[in-house]
Amino acid sequence: MQPIPVTVLTGYLGAGKTTLLNRILTEQHGKKYAVIVNEFGEIGIDNDLVVNADEEVFEMNNGCICCTVRGDLIRILCGLMKRRNKLDAILIETTGLADPAPVAQTFFVDDEVREFAKLDAIITVVDAKFLNARLEDSHEAEEQIAFADIILLNKSDLVSQNELAIVERRVRSINAYAKLHHTQKCEIDVEELLGRGAFDLDRILELEPEFLNEDHHDHDDDIQSYSFKTNQPLIHEKFQRWISGLVASKGRDILRSKGILAFTNEPRRFVFQGVHMLLDGDLQRPWQKDETRESRLVFIGRNLDREDLRNGFESCIAK
Repeated sequence: MQPIPVTVLTGYLGAGKTTLLNRILTEQHGKKYAVIVNEFGEIGIDNDLVVNADEEVFEMNNGCICCTVRGDLIRILCGLMKRRNKLDAILIETTGLADPAPVAQTFFVDDEVREFAKLDAIITVVDAKFLNARLEDSHEAEEQIAFADIILLNKSDLVSQNELAIVERRVRSINAYAKLHHTQKCEIDVEELLGRGAFDLDRILELEPEFLNEDHHDHDDDIQSYSFKTNQPLIHEKFQRWISGLVASKGRDILRSKGILAFTNEPRRFVFQGVHMLLDGDLQRPWQKDETRESRLVFIGRNLDREDLRNGFESCIAK
């Protein structure tokens, strides 16, 4: 049997990877995908934001796919081997802190995985507004661009045409070969992304000759993830007041914030997203009858105080 194609979706925190994944899954493609979602924190959010319930979603939390939970990736892939005749492809959404090199290595250095699955493409989502800042403080952001076969220069509507041109030149200085698309909310024809056979091992070996030699990837110890949850409903006005004040004072240090929240007297889930000082949130589908109305909130950043965040979050709980 032919190896199953695997597409890796990568990009720094908040760039739009889950938005892209949902866009792929909601297309009328008639294909069956297995989806693997990796999150850095101990509480998962993205798994519940994958909109197509027909897909089988595997969640890996509390570690990064390129290092601490890489063994979990291999175990999931080997488990999928038994159902290969029922799958058309595998989609992997990495954490925003992942270096794609060790993830890509998995498909060449593990014998079982190499026989069963073939890396089709690495797609990197780039945040046009914050890329320059990310390249200054994150080695992973540069690696994600360098290893990409396809790049989505996303959130292009949040910057001027001149700024967009500057960002594109910066991207091209790192990777001159990848197919590049300008997108808003990752709107793109899925045929531009999947089944392209775009991954070029020779190019990667030219870029990084030691690529096939396994190594260990370490993250910046300054970046921490803090997660909070409660089964008690939150007061919407208190949450808005707290989160607005928090990003006004600590927004530069908050790389990513996200949550699924249950508000008093509200039958729908409130989905919250943030990157630095930019906040977005809206009411989405109703809470299901058999679903626990649990609020979950995650912050990823530097110089954050867990107790201050906990106290602020708990101050929003309806008493």
